[in-house]
This record gives sequence, C-alpha cells and structure tokens, in this order.
Amino acid sequence: MQYDRTAKCEREDPYVNDLVRPNIGAEFRRRRLGHFRDASAYARYRQIYDRAMAGLPPYDGFQDVPTGFGTVRAYRFGADGADAGTPLLLLPGRTASTPMWAPNLAGLRAPGRVVYAIDLLGEPGLSVQSRPFANAADHGVWLAELLTGLGLDRTHLLGVSIGGWTAFRLAMHAPEKLASLSLLDPACLFGRITWKAVAVSLGTVGPLPEPWRVRLLSWISGGADASGDEPVAALISAGMRDFAAFLPPPTYPSDDEVAAVDIPTLAVIAGRSIIHHPGRAAERARRLLAQGVVELWPDASHALNGEFPERVAARVLDFVDRLDADDTLHGRH
Repeated sequence: MQYDRTAKCEREDPYVNDLVRPNIGAEFRRRRLGHFRDASAYARYRQIYDRAMAGLPPYDGFQDVPTGFGTVRAYRFGADGADAGTPLLLLPGRTASTPMWAPNLAGLRAPGRVVYAIDLLGEPGLSVQSRPFANAADHGVWLAELLTGLGLDRTHLLGVSIGGWTAFRLAMHAPEKLASLSLLDPACLFGRITWKAVAVSLGTVGPLPEPWRVRLLSWISGGADASGDEPVAALISAGMRDFAAFLPPPTYPSDDEVAAVDIPTLAVIAGRSIIHHPGRAAERARRLLAQGVVELWPDASHALNGEFPERVAARVLDFVDRLDADDTLHGRH
C-alpha cells in the first residue's frame, strides 16, 4: 500500500499534486454530483479544511481510493506497534469530513491498531463524486469498494450521525467485511428523523445568513460553540455554505432489516439528541440488534464525540479490544 506522505498542511499548496481534482461549478449540478459552487467557494473551503487538519495528530499519509461512485480520501493514522490489530475506520457526520475527529484521534490510536479516517463521498471534503447515487443502498456499495481498495479484509467501523447510518448500510450490503460497528447517535437508523433535524438539514442545501447557520449548528450540538473561531465548526459551516450535495434521503431501515444484521454493534444514543427521540431509539436498538450493546448517555447531545472524547475512546476501544481478544482466542484472525 503506497501512501502520499508529502501532503502536510504546512505546504504552501498541499493538494497541488493531487491526481483527483475537485468538482467545481454548475456542470456538476447538471450531473447531480456533489460539488463546490465555484472556484472561490472551493478556495475558502480548502483554507478552512487545511486549518482544521492541522489540529489533528500527525498522519502517515493519505490515499485517494477509486470506487464506482468516485474517489474517497482516506487518511491513515498509525501508532507504536500498529499493524497487528484489526483496523478501525472512522466515518464522520454530515458536512463534517475527517477533521471532526480532532477530539478523538489521540485517544483512539491505541498501540497495535491502525486508524483510518475518510471524507464521505458526496459530502464536503476531499472525496470526489463521479456518479450520482440512485438510492440509499449505493452507500453500502462504495464503502465496501473503499475497504477493498484499502486492502482491508475485516474492519471495525466507528460512525457518528449520518456516518453511523452509512456504516450500517455497509453491514446490510457486505457484513463479511466487518468485525464490528460502533455507532454514535446514528441518524435515521434506530429512531425516525425529527422536525428539528429536518430544519437543520434544510440549512445544508441552500444559502443561509451566517448567523442563522451558526445557530443551527449550535442547536444540534447541544449549545456548543459553533462560531468561526472553532475550526471544526467553521469547517462544517463552510461545507454548508460552499458545497452543493445531491444525496438521496437516508432510508429508515425496517425492523427486519435491522434484525438481520448479525454483527457485534455498540450503539450509543445521546439523551439530549434532537435528531430522534432518544428513549425510543435506544429501545428499538435493544429490541432489534442481534448482537447489540446499547447505551443511553443522558448528558450527551448529538455532538457527543466532541463533548466526551475520552469517554468515547475508552468505550469504543474496550468494545473492539474485547472482540479482537475473543477472535484471537478462537483462532478467527
């Protein structure tokens, strides 16, 4: 596996040598592909993206992985003695991209385990969509192709919000590729989307005055700082402003579809989440998941990965470490 180890944020133009160029302009709107609205929008977004990436721990390099729906930007974060354990791959929330894991990466990079982080295809970031999505199932397809392109036979997935929903689509499509799922307040999976979440999502599909956008982000994040002074909040806001997405609405899985996913799953539901009714979502997850560990964190908002980074890292690593130890004991590696 060859990674570009030169793409550091301190370079004058860290993406000048990228083989994959971003989608920019109206021609991509006609093709119903995610794109930056114009060259100025991309330049603004890139500047904020680079600033947010500079706040992450050093990464080994990145790879642009081709799939049938476009190329996916994947970053590899190693650790001392890494390469022995089953890798952990992180899926961000809507409009967030890799830098949203800034509070979590240091804690998740445990000895013996490589961590990958990606920008979701069709969302703001450095993944580049080349084919429209026909339906929700397509997200399981491109994610399976990504794992194949990264050379990962079996992977632990950690997803937050829509990233959790995307991870579950992979479990429905290609469960053999997964060692486990860890889902942080997943959207449209165990509970139906509320009108509050719809209001926030509408703010991502058209231009809004910046103060309104900041209020929306703070609302969904339980009152957290969503101003331009906070790098990740600024990046999400820039994605909402500067990027146009063409994504089919996330399909709410039936009881039978959820119950059919026979993969060890840690589901953490945020008690102060506005995207679904937390109590009902937790109850549905407990009732349906074949191998589920379901926890309701009453003090957490939908932005729980930023509110409780140490708690999230400890809980996820305990979950995946136990599974890996059991696999080793029974010779399943």
